[in-house]
Amino acid sequence: MSAPYDLLVIGTGPAGEAAAVTAARLGKRVAVVEKSPHVGGAAVNTGTVPSKTLRETAVALAGRKSRTLHGVDLSLRREATVADFLRHERAVRHAERAQILARLTDAGVTVVHGAATFTGPHTVTAGDLTLTAERIILAIGSVPFRPPGFPFESPLVHDSDELLDIEVLPHSLAVVGAGVIGAEYAGLFAALGVETHLIDGREVLLPFLDGELSAALESALTSLGVRFVWHESVVGCTVPAGGPVTLTLASGRRLTVDQVLVCAGRVSRTADLNPEAAGLAVADKGRLAVDACYRTNVPHVFAVGDVIGFPALASTSAEQGRAAAMVACGGEACPVAAVLPTGIYTIPEVSAAGETEAALRKLGLPYLVGRARYADTPRGKIVGDDTGFLKLLFRADGTLVGVHVIGELASEVVHVGVLGLMTGATVELFERTCFNYPTLGELYKLAARDARRRGPVVASTA
Repeated sequence: MSAPYDLLVIGTGPAGEAAAVTAARLGKRVAVVEKSPHVGGAAVNTGTVPSKTLRETAVALAGRKSRTLHGVDLSLRREATVADFLRHERAVRHAERAQILARLTDAGVTVVHGAATFTGPHTVTAGDLTLTAERIILAIGSVPFRPPGFPFESPLVHDSDELLDIEVLPHSLAVVGAGVIGAEYAGLFAALGVETHLIDGREVLLPFLDGELSAALESALTSLGVRFVWHESVVGCTVPAGGPVTLTLASGRRLTVDQVLVCAGRVSRTADLNPEAAGLAVADKGRLAVDACYRTNVPHVFAVGDVIGFPALASTSAEQGRAAAMVACGGEACPVAAVLPTGIYTIPEVSAAGETEAALRKLGLPYLVGRARYADTPRGKIVGDDTGFLKLLFRADGTLVGVHVIGELASEVVHVGVLGLMTGATVELFERTCFNYPTLGELYKLAARDARRRGPVVASTA
């Protein structure tokens, strides 16, 4: 069976959905192929939505917020399962799937379920269907990388996708890898009262962050109960019948825990597509190289989202999908926004956009830095956040160049700064802006005043 389309999209995560809907609204014949029974990709089904919902539950159970969550009993016993914590998540996931499917069908997109495989440059099979298209967009996402040496067949050793299958919360957990996912889950389980060890070969947590945020986050996670194990790597993992798990570290130290979560990055299963049949060149970790318009080495095949690597965020992937679809449909290149925020859902949240202070120092140019603590605002006191802060960086002429937030709703607070970065906002603009009272938005006014009061920092490249 053959069905000709103007555009075929493989994957229905944020990137694939945005690409398909954009093309359909431009009047194109569009189909999407999804290997899973449900639309939404990892963002809805195994990653973003489940993990962030579990985080909210952990925050509530740890007493960090005085609020309730639908379907969550704050008197849950120690023996409660992860599934018990995810009652609300299941409702959210179901609703998200339904909304995504509705957006696709309302736009006139044909949804096909099955594993996609190239049989030619313009031809893909999915189940018993053969689909042909003038243009193809690959939005296949990624899966956790499983390094050798870990017996993932054991019910006590997990990757981040299968973590939600844990039947009973462990008393102790080792998280291997202190990247974003590892840091998020380490804080989550520590908040639930699990003895949590976070192992990494580096000595700085999330070194791409501004140094002050990185240090503040490490301090906050330590206070939460996370035990950092720096300068170490796992060279052996032994799981006897019935457990516990013994990890042998490079130093010779041994760590015994109930369960292990391995967070070693993510890879794309591009090989499953039979990319050779389309002439695609595949790089390390299943990634595809693309140009500024998201074209691969095969001009009519585009790639977006995790499969092309950094930044591999749901938000940025959706923007890439939209931009690629515009080009694939014959329109002018519609670039992704110049400023892309990073949101990290640790406890507390961290979010940032623009330059870090270390980057400004490296340039050797004078700059302004202003800080405002959550505790210095009425809203910060109301929500009970006494450690969060906003840090703003400006050029010497007062133009905003960096925004860094840690604390309650940091991933929301950062957006004022993102707009400021995109529009060339200045210290004076933030000082003159009237923010609702009481809100965390006031942090911007306080940080701008602090920057003006402190005056320029003279950077040194020495």
